[in-house]
Amino acid sequence: MIRNLIAAACIALSAAAGFDAAAAETKRQRERLVQEISNYAQALGERPRQDVLAAMGAVERHHFVPYYQRPYAYENRPLPIGNKQTISQPTVVAMMTHLLQPEAGDRVLEVGTGSGYQAAVLARLVDHVWSVEIVEELACRSAETLAELDYDNVTVRHSDGYAGWPEQAPFDGIIVTAGAEEVPPPLIEQLAPGGRLVMPVGPVGGVQELLVFEKDANGELSRRRSIPVRFVPLTREVR
Repeated sequence: MIRNLIAAACIALSAAAGFDAAAAETKRQRERLVQEISNYAQALGERPRQDVLAAMGAVERHHFVPYYQRPYAYENRPLPIGNKQTISQPTVVAMMTHLLQPEAGDRVLEVGTGSGYQAAVLARLVDHVWSVEIVEELACRSAETLAELDYDNVTVRHSDGYAGWPEQAPFDGIIVTAGAEEVPPPLIEQLAPGGRLVMPVGPVGGVQELLVFEKDANGELSRRRSIPVRFVPLTREVR
């Protein structure tokens, strides 16, 4: 009996040690990734925001990818998440977040929830994220993941993101995680004066430009170019 208890205790200690080692390694991987993001931003001439870097370091990306992709979760590259969709590479997520210039009291619309990773990063920086996903399976899965991780300031809806979320407009920021040849007019309408919209714009299936649109007090839009990107297309067929 005593031997069995000792053996069980040893197994438990070994399992705990293994868990702690894995957690420590994941933390180191996140720290390396954050440093890579910081270096990337500086190479582009951008001054990385510390709160964005902190959010990128705090969000555990491995929760937002399929199990078979978890060994690669903290590599700086996109990964497949099913349904012909991908989770964006962390440097692009960080750059889009940086360009949005989120503030603590902001209400943000995300078009293209995908895995929920971008929404989780934003949730650490703003008051509330309203996220729209056109693929029902992804909408359900990301909503479940975000709820399990206690991101209670993110609301996910399965619908056509082209139309935005008019019931919750206006938004201080809008981020679109899919590419199109032009910005959907409803999104421009739902952007509050002083707000920013970040979206990849360009040929579907080709290289797009990450653009930042800002609406002034009179409703006029200005825009600036950022980096070349390649995103999945913004689709309109609800699945």
